[in-house]
Amino acid sequence: MEYRQYGQTGKNISRLGFGGMRFARPRDVSAMAEVVLAAHQAGISYFDTAPGYCSDMSEKIIGYALRQVNPGDGDFYLSTKTSKPDAEGVRADLQRSLERLGVDCIDFYHCWYILTLDAWERRKTGRAVDALLRAREDGLVRHLAFTTHLPGDEVEKIIGENIFEGVIFGYNAINFPYRQQALKAAARAGIGLVVMNPLGGGTITENPDTFSFIRAYPGQPMVEAALNFLWSHSEITSALVGFSSVEDVKGAVAAWKSYDPTKHRLDLDKVKARIEESFDSLCTGCRYCRDCPEGIEVYKYLEAYNHVILKGGEGLGDRLRWHHGIENLDDLERCTGCGACEEACTQHLPILERFDRIRELYGK
Repeated sequence: MEYRQYGQTGKNISRLGFGGMRFARPRDVSAMAEVVLAAHQAGISYFDTAPGYCSDMSEKIIGYALRQVNPGDGDFYLSTKTSKPDAEGVRADLQRSLERLGVDCIDFYHCWYILTLDAWERRKTGRAVDALLRAREDGLVRHLAFTTHLPGDEVEKIIGENIFEGVIFGYNAINFPYRQQALKAAARAGIGLVVMNPLGGGTITENPDTFSFIRAYPGQPMVEAALNFLWSHSEITSALVGFSSVEDVKGAVAAWKSYDPTKHRLDLDKVKARIEESFDSLCTGCRYCRDCPEGIEVYKYLEAYNHVILKGGEGLGDRLRWHHGIENLDDLERCTGCGACEEACTQHLPILERFDRIRELYGK
């Protein structure tokens, strides 16, 4: 396993990170702890979790595993989060996380789930940020970071405030145009960059023929190819993979072991040009369409429509139901056709036409 320094913290973390949001049987704490321990034994040193993950059991699982790690067995860095907008909420979340993880200090503590710049401002006016800074001063947190789903230019604004030592955001072979500016900003600022959602919500691995051009060599497994794409970016400190089983760990570690940038070098510029040319009709999930006057979560329908483009209408209902929690199309019935979402769309996608097509395909 290779380790890379996380920003300017002096901490070297594994380039393959453990995402603690996909445990298969979260109520079986001891069995799921074996997944964590298998990852640590394989050289993974960065473990990301959060309140609420896996029926609110993820922190407990990782804490249980950590208690079984012997001193001297290698670094075990903890990353967890708070989404609370006020100081009291931050303090309560932090105390709960410390107890669940069984530690006196958390290595990387994140201001979590920043979806808008207005929400970011509320974290400051509500004194959530003050509470985070105080927690670091008090030795309860070693390093502060943030997680976000904002577009690249808005992520850059938060980075520019010089509050945080690192950031987590989604980055993969589908949405990189939307986040490229953020990636470059993190590199310029010298902060740690951990990326999530490496498989594009399963879109990449579920469509191997469509995305075969990201392979570094013929026949390369798509999970390996997707991770290879990320590891080829010098700006990325670590790529998070969500593990549900020991077999998942073995597969991801095998992908790392096969990664050889000298033998199978990716021409990133060529790959990115191909993606921009071939997939400009795919929604990148930027969420600029989020301010629908009728409160419709437009981006969820557009993400599901990506699968219509790639795979036809099959499975559209399942994608809406299981990935986005949408059981029916009642929300779409509120659409007035005002076009505000299309005006906001940075890709100028025909959103209203896609709504009509979703209605046609739903339930078939």
